[in-house]
Formats: sequence, C-alpha cells, structure tokens
Amino acid sequence: MEWYPAPAKLNLFLHVLGRRDDGYHLLQTVFRLIDRSDRVGISERNDGVIRRVDETPGVDPGSDLCLRAARLLRERAIGKQGAGAATLGVDIGLEKNLPIGGGLGGGSSDAATVLLVLNRLWKLDLGRTELMRLGLALGADVPAFVFGESALGEGVGERLTALPLPPAWYLVLVPQVSVSTKEIFSSSALTRDSKPLKMLPFLPGSGKNDLQPVATALYPEVAAHLEWLAKHGDARMTGSGACVFAEFGSEAGAKAVEAQLPGGMRGFVARGLDRHPLHGWAMDE
Repeated sequence: MEWYPAPAKLNLFLHVLGRRDDGYHLLQTVFRLIDRSDRVGISERNDGVIRRVDETPGVDPGSDLCLRAARLLRERAIGKQGAGAATLGVDIGLEKNLPIGGGLGGGSSDAATVLLVLNRLWKLDLGRTELMRLGLALGADVPAFVFGESALGEGVGERLTALPLPPAWYLVLVPQVSVSTKEIFSSSALTRDSKPLKMLPFLPGSGKNDLQPVATALYPEVAAHLEWLAKHGDARMTGSGACVFAEFGSEAGAKAVEAQLPGGMRGFVARGLDRHPLHGWAMDE
C-alpha cells in the first residue's frame, strides 16, 4: 500500500453573503493549504471491491468520504470506459492526523486525495475541472483540495480563483470539541448578509469569519482558545470550527507563542503551502 498526503486548509476569512433557495449558503472565503496532513493509503484491486482496511473512530463506514469518492470515480469510469471498469477496486487506509469537526477540511481533503490518486492509477485521465465537479457531489470543500492552490472561493465554495499569497506560518490551536457544521449554518443567530470583499490585492487580516460568533456561543472551548490566542496575534476561527489560528511571518515567531500554551491547550505550527503536494496529478484543461 502506498501512502499519499491529504493536507489541511485554513479559511483566512469566511463571509456568508446569503442563502440559496435550496438551503446552501453563498460564501466568500480564502482557502490556504498548510503542511499538516492526513495520509491516505491506496492499493489497487482488480476484483471490483472498494473497501477500507482500517477503522477511524467517529467515521461511519456508510458516510466515509474516501469510500464514496472511490465509488463515485468508478461510476464515472464505467460511464467513460464501459462495463469493464466495474472490476476497478481499491483498498483504502487512513492515517488520521487532522481533527474531526475541526474546520481544517480533513475529510474533504482525504476524499480529494482519493480522487487525484485513483484518477491516475486507474488511468482515467480526467481533467481537474471534471474531478472538481465530482468532488462537489461529495462536499463543498472537496473542489478546493482538487484545485490545489491558494484560492478565493465563491458560490458555495466551489467557484475558485487562484490567489497568490505571501509566505506565512500559522499557529493552529485544537480545542477538544467536534463542531457540527450543520448546527452552525442552521443557527438562527447566523448573519447572512455580509458584503463581498474586493480581493486583489489580498491583505493579511482582511475580513472575518461570520461563523465565529455562533460557534463561540455554542462551544465555550472555542471561545477560550480564541481569547488566549488573541493576546498574541490576529486570532480567528477556520471554517465552522473548532480550530483557531493566528498568522506569523516566521516559524520561530509561531513556535515562540506555541511554547507559551497553557497546559490544557493543544496546537501545532504549520507552514502555508502554495500548492497541494499532488497538484500535478490532475491536468488543467
């Protein structure tokens, strides 16, 4: 079994602009990949079996995004290559380093890595746009990982425009709670009328996270971590939480603050990535 990276993301800001008739929210955000990753193990099979070879606590096999990504890609392969593609199979392993319900996009990133790797191993030659379309059927964040660059995200997060960002390091704190994205977005306290930012050039510290007030009201642990980190930098939440972060100009600066973490708090220092490690595994059309 070969192992492949599935990096985390940060939302440098996240504005909720409105809500569509189908219930999905209209967003504006900036995605930044970081070098903290899950690892996805993949081993091809030729008997049509798609299975996980391990279990991840908190992940229901019926909703496992890695398995769903592999099955969706095989359906696309059958449509492209015919019934012979039904024999395509895979064993999937997962080394889970990113917290579930942390707002770092771990499950979406895992699914994107499955799409990128199997597209190559199964010799499907689907372009990046097609893989992003498939990814959107799995979750709103999956296309951002297939896109694989720092990006402005609009729509429900699937309309992506490459956005060059300066080098940066981040201290990410991990409250020991799992935040429900559905709970945050369905809250009556959520404002849905932010104005979109003019994006170029993008300045660090721009915008805010509209989900943050809702999450901090529901999860005191998130509020406590934000309050502590705000003493050392521009602290904000990523996604719908629970993780919070601050940006630094150097690794040393981030690690100096990490060294001051109180005993009850956990975190890590990560470098911002310009591109996904597997970016070259999908072809731009």
